[in-house]
Amino acid sequence: MNQQPVRRKPKPLVAAPIPQGSTPAPFTSMHASALQAVAAGNANDGQQKMALDWILKGACAINDWPYRESERETCIALGRHFVAQQVVGLMRANVSALRKREQNEENI
Repeated sequence: MNQQPVRRKPKPLVAAPIPQGSTPAPFTSMHASALQAVAAGNANDGQQKMALDWILKGACAINDWPYRESERETCIALGRHFVAQQVVGLMRANVSALRKREQNEENI
C-alpha cells in the first residue's frame, strides 16, 4: 500500500502584541517567584532558566522588531534590545580570555 502523507492546513499568522514603553512585559507568579529566587541566590535550574528567558524575551523583548510608529517608542524598544545584547554578550564571552586580559591589566 502506498500511503500519502497527511497534509495539514497551515495555521494563520497572528500578530503578536507589541510591548510599548509604558507597558510592562507580561508576567505570571511563576516569573516573579523565579526572579525572586535568583535574587536571593537559591534558584533551581528551572527557575534560573525561566528568569533569564523572561528577562530576555519579556522585559527586553529581544525577539520583537524594535522599530515602532513613534520615535519615542522606538528609542525605548532599542534600549531594551541594548540590555538584552549586553546580557547575551556576557553569556557568550570567552571567560578564559577575559581572565587573561584582567591579569595582564593588573601587572601593568
